[in-house]
Amino acid sequence: MPADPSAHGSGETPLRRAPDTTRRTAPSPTVQGAGTSAVEVRRSSRRRRTVSAYREGDRTVVLIPARMSEAEERRWVTVMLDKLAAQESKRILGDGELAARAGRLSGQYLEGRARPASVRWVTNQNTRWGSCTPAEGSIRLSHRLQGMPEYVIDYVLLHELAHLLVPGHGPRFWRLLECYPRTERARGYLEGVVAADRLPHLPAARGE
Repeated sequence: MPADPSAHGSGETPLRRAPDTTRRTAPSPTVQGAGTSAVEVRRSSRRRRTVSAYREGDRTVVLIPARMSEAEERRWVTVMLDKLAAQESKRILGDGELAARAGRLSGQYLEGRARPASVRWVTNQNTRWGSCTPAEGSIRLSHRLQGMPEYVIDYVLLHELAHLLVPGHGPRFWRLLECYPRTERARGYLEGVVAADRLPHLPAARGE
């Protein structure tokens, strides 16, 4: 999905509302960070290219140009909710919090059958997002996940929890992950990160 370099994240709080702004409440995509709060889309003919979003009480406000199509609106609402979720999850979970999160995920999606003895962050995993040693009941997550949306971290945790029950990646393993509604979304996010890492670095602009 191409990113619009003019799009901005959280932090743009309008000092006044333009009189030509139209508003409507949009259905919230299923992403971590949005919860059950409403999403209000505000269109303005004065806004030409920029897209921004911020939290306002129990709702998320997304500001878009009036000329955007409904398909573009849906896409940008999803993009901006992801950006907000990523910004809000930059607080690094400690190992204890990570273990508690794993316990909740096991109870919610695996009937509590996966019971890790330890769950912790590690800095020596640069070619994988997580790993598991079933014999020891230990789960390790790469520090590169820190700051990513919580639904992505939850997916990797659940992936490793499933390995406590099924060591390989056969059909039985993937059936365990089918119950997690954000599996495909999280996998797509991680694949995008990997693809971006493989892009050649562009030369710096003159003066940088």
